[in-house]
Amino acid sequence: MKFRTLLATSACLVFTSTASFAQDTPSADTVLATVNGVDITVGHVIALTNRLPEQYKTVPDKDLYQGVLDQLIHQTAISTTANADSKAMKLAIENEIRALLAGDVLGKIGDAATTEDKVKAAYEEKYLNQPRETEYKASHILVKTEDEAKELIKALEGGADFAELAKEKSTGPSGARGGDLGWFTTEKMVPEFGNAVKTMKAGGVSDPIQTQFGWHVIKLHESRDVEPPSLEEVRTTIESDLKDAALKAAIDAFQKDAKITRNEVEIDPSIIRKTDLLK
Repeated sequence: MKFRTLLATSACLVFTSTASFAQDTPSADTVLATVNGVDITVGHVIALTNRLPEQYKTVPDKDLYQGVLDQLIHQTAISTTANADSKAMKLAIENEIRALLAGDVLGKIGDAATTEDKVKAAYEEKYLNQPRETEYKASHILVKTEDEAKELIKALEGGADFAELAKEKSTGPSGARGGDLGWFTTEKMVPEFGNAVKTMKAGGVSDPIQTQFGWHVIKLHESRDVEPPSLEEVRTTIESDLKDAALKAAIDAFQKDAKITRNEVEIDPSIIRKTDLLK
């Protein structure tokens, strides 16, 4: 929602402020303004504020109060000119009420599913209570045949520099940087390559390893455990997952418990375009 002037001038609004501002303890029924005979109360302001998006919670109370009240005044000035008795409007209001009530129920379910304790528990289960993943830092030289790979290993055993050999012999894209693959998890590599790396010790060079890309000679530089992300880094994802799971379970339960009767009526789907039926 944007708090902005909806009419060209506030003079277009016909409303009367009441003496309720002077009350020491206003209630939800305290009238703040009357527009075309319709009262706008403290309760209306609180109810609308409660449904605003999260970003509005940082707005100072004074500004937020005035913005919400102005918005209600604008909406009331416009809405009181509408034909609320038309068939289309009555049906639309029924749909809006249905959506509002359902949204309120689901909102409470989502909130209950994402309490701080539940978020922390989900974080611990997903990140802290699981085995740490391992990352590896390695280089490789890729050639077409096993014999070429064996010749590379002989050259390395004779004191050749791995990076220089990679620049000279490797057919892979990493050859230009000395075969350096940086840090990776084995799941990011083809199985044969990943499985070979898992068995290696830091500083070691592999036997020739065949993959779909050719033959590899791998040098493992080092490995490390992957540190789990902090709770704040993954909070949004965790909250979203918890909320989605709770809402899906709730919707399934409501569907199961509700007494639903679908009438067997032959309907041409194009009927949804026939707005003339609402006249």
